[in-house]
Amino acid sequence: MIAITGANGKLGRLVVKGLLQTIPAGQIVAAVRSPEKADDLSALGVRIREADYDRPETLVEAFKGVEKLLLISAVELGERFRQHRAVIDAARQAGVKLIAYTSLLRADTSNLIIADEHNRTEAYLKNTGVDFVVLRNGWYVENHTSGLAAALANSAIIGSAGQGRFAAASRADFADAAVTVLTQPGHANRTYELAGDHPYSLTELAEEVSKQTGRTIVYHHLSTAEHEAALLHFGLPKMIVDVVVDADLKASAGELNSDSRDLSTLLGRSTTSLADAVEAALRG
Repeated sequence: MIAITGANGKLGRLVVKGLLQTIPAGQIVAAVRSPEKADDLSALGVRIREADYDRPETLVEAFKGVEKLLLISAVELGERFRQHRAVIDAARQAGVKLIAYTSLLRADTSNLIIADEHNRTEAYLKNTGVDFVVLRNGWYVENHTSGLAAALANSAIIGSAGQGRFAAASRADFADAAVTVLTQPGHANRTYELAGDHPYSLTELAEEVSKQTGRTIVYHHLSTAEHEAALLHFGLPKMIVDVVVDADLKASAGELNSDSRDLSTLLGRSTTSLADAVEAALRG
């Protein structure tokens, strides 16, 4: 069996649906904090098991009989390494043979504030003796396209990345890569730098939105302080604001750009283009 933690989340659900195209539903475990929210997955025949990162007693039971596990990283800064360690320890105890982990692009050298806990998790995982796959996910294009409604309302995209480029890919691209390493041989004890094939700046994002909507949408570059204040004004949680502002600042120095083709190699196709991502977001 293959288990996916955080399977109620956006990435987790895409991975589960990808696995359903490859293996029988009864061989898939959706390991979730709230089983009552996974009724739709249960209806597809997927096994639903409670797995709360903060309640280690649920984890060993959730992983019983599981051969491969995808550990989707937790979201709460400062608590992630503790939570990831609990999952890894439980997986070892349950006899899981391979653990794949969704990390961060160049986690071992990145200066992003979210990098440290990813790097520590990678090191802990690699020292367990269990076969591993590290999926160093780059920036998700949805981090930008999910805000297009506000951009259209204000005729502007805001940020503090300057002309920094984002080698972003879609959430579906990253999910498909996870399905590949979980279902195909030859990936054990490998680390993949996963980035999109079509890097873009926020100026280019604004230009693409303008092209597709027939409206003039501009990119307004803000200072980090102005960017933070604007996002807080929009009601985003402080933890999310800190991550977004830090990412823009580091992107301006090239931290979120990459020429790696690990992702498209795993997919056997090019990653989602900016035009396609914008079209999908506008359609949605």
